[in-house]
Amino acid sequence: MKRLFLTIIAVVSIIIWSGCNKANYDGPGRLVIKVTDAPFPISSVESATVTITKVEIRDSECDCPDKFKVISDDTVTFDLIDLRNGVVEELLDIEIPQGKYDLIRLYVEEAGLKIRDGDEFSVKVPSGRQTGIKIFIEPGLIVNGGLTAEVLLDFDLSRSFVMRGNLNSPQGINGFIFKPVIRAVNNTKAGRLEGNVTDTAKVKIKEASVWVARDTVVATAVADTMGHYAIIGLPSGTYDVFAAKENFDTVKVEGVKIVEGNRTIQNFILPKKK
Repeated sequence: MKRLFLTIIAVVSIIIWSGCNKANYDGPGRLVIKVTDAPFPISSVESATVTITKVEIRDSECDCPDKFKVISDDTVTFDLIDLRNGVVEELLDIEIPQGKYDLIRLYVEEAGLKIRDGDEFSVKVPSGRQTGIKIFIEPGLIVNGGLTAEVLLDFDLSRSFVMRGNLNSPQGINGFIFKPVIRAVNNTKAGRLEGNVTDTAKVKIKEASVWVARDTVVATAVADTMGHYAIIGLPSGTYDVFAAKENFDTVKVEGVKIVEGNRTIQNFILPKKK
């Protein structure tokens, strides 16, 4: 249930809870950040970790020399194998001044993968450690006094971890290059997509890949051992959704509507290839 296919792939999501309405309160609002993973399946990966040392957020309307506010300087390591299909782990829970926030800066000390019955690889992230990784929040986040706010940061490690070598070759894996690819979503305007993947005989298909696209791929997930998948933090709108699995035909469903604050169910039946 909590295993990951990573053809060296994983997805981390950081969630910040949010409200939409103004309140007559001059005090701070509240910020909760959680981490989740929506990876592809890979039975050969035992662990996939990311170490975060500091988190900053930018107040776009602050009339000050430095618009960034440090909201965490604790060192926290997450094992992404334990997180998938909407499962989250809390990163921080703090009060934050009212304002409009449009960018998060994330400081990542290192990332690592441990191959099952194999080697462990540690990847340093010099730029992420020194200057931080900048991720724009779209649409911008409004924090009101006495209320909470929500944002989703989605690390797409399918593109962030670049493997050197070949797992199936005699030489094996030589290491990894870490180039973080992250999307940020104002979760106030987002919804959730989930469903089941089966074959034509209604047998559940585990580790089927599911992805959401609108011009380009927006987010990905993988069905668990029960054939269930979930993608959280999808901005409201209409998408094309795909499901695929080796030895099965790829199925595309057009015009799937995501509504903010709601759950959309989309099941898939994959025919076997002839």
